[in-house]
Amino acid sequence: ATVVAAAIVGMALFLYRQMIRPERQPIWATPLDAGMPFEDIEFPARDGLRLSGWFIPAQGTSKGTVVLVHGWTWNRLGEGADHLLANMVGGQPVDLLRMAHALHTAGYAVLSYDTRNHGLSAGNSGVTFGMKEAEDLLGVVDYLLGRDDVDPAKLAAVGFSMGGNTVLYGLARTGHFQAAVAVQPVSPEYFGNRFAQDVLGPFGQPILRLAETFYQQSVGTPIGAIEPLFAAAGAGDTPVLYIQGEGDRWGGVSNVAHMASVTPHATGPLLVPSEERYGGSRYAVSHPEWIIDFLDNELAGD
Repeated sequence: ATVVAAAIVGMALFLYRQMIRPERQPIWATPLDAGMPFEDIEFPARDGLRLSGWFIPAQGTSKGTVVLVHGWTWNRLGEGADHLLANMVGGQPVDLLRMAHALHTAGYAVLSYDTRNHGLSAGNSGVTFGMKEAEDLLGVVDYLLGRDDVDPAKLAAVGFSMGGNTVLYGLARTGHFQAAVAVQPVSPEYFGNRFAQDVLGPFGQPILRLAETFYQQSVGTPIGAIEPLFAAAGAGDTPVLYIQGEGDRWGGVSNVAHMASVTPHATGPLLVPSEERYGGSRYAVSHPEWIIDFLDNELAGD
């Protein structure tokens, strides 16, 4: 019993640590490796935290600017799937540089950045799965509005996983985006329960509950209080395309369908084939035409 209890506490502490400050993945490539010119940029989040990223100009005449927002434990390049947590849970690579290249060649400028507590950006008290990360997205808007080569009437955001949550929280606080795409956003409490059942087995629930207790004591916010469903209802006039993998074992179709149902101007969810959590994002990256067609339609102008 002592050994089991110690194992539960140890796993809970590990999970809690990943929840608030995940292992930072290195920046293993640059846009130049994909044949794209770029600028290294730094700018403040709306609350003043330092953020790092890239600005990639469009190929040819710009049709607008797209902000790419990555997921939990990822960075601006996506998910490398070569770190401890990914190895433990069977993580799969998600190549956001490929997504940026597709947008670039389609005529869009791209801003790709590391959210707080990830990549090369500064850290704070802990990850909030989209809620405080919206301060970063609002900082991106402020930065873009200050550039002479960006049309403020043609801005869009594409978020993956936690990045999808971040986009929804951001839309509730700004009207500057003319279109948005949320790829596999997820309610954190819903995600945690399904993750615990799938990955942690019979001891999943006690491990999860203990990790959530540690999280609340550290961050000051209960996981259950972080609910992108409520943010989605405040998306205003911005059209939002939802994309969700059918076989996602940690997120789920019903959760994303609920978000879409309360979003004032929603398309989808567009269901794509997948057998695990990462499959939906990988499929979206492999079929960028769906996202590009949506953006083309919404940013075409009156």
